[in-house]
Amino acid sequence: MSNSKTEKKIIEKLKTVFDPEIPVNIYDLGLIYEINLREEGFVHILMTLTSPNCPVAESLPLEVKHKAEEVEEITYADIDLTFEPPWTDDMLTDEARLELGLL
Repeated sequence: MSNSKTEKKIIEKLKTVFDPEIPVNIYDLGLIYEINLREEGFVHILMTLTSPNCPVAESLPLEVKHKAEEVEEITYADIDLTFEPPWTDDMLTDEARLELGLL
């Protein structure tokens, strides 16, 4: 299976994770900065939160890890949390903007 197919599967799983304060999934919110497939079965995900004081700062990265590891080809997901660059609403997808009434 190609990496792009595996990455698409990971993205589909991540689209089932929602920020509790905003009714949009974390992928469309722009919280996922990078998905890097490394050696067989390993993925590194770089993500952020809407703010450093986000109430799910501890649980959301863990949920992302579990969702990524639900993909058949992934045996281990490493999640790094960053605030550089800081999240802004410019990172929203058009779908998220529509959902939030910003378009």
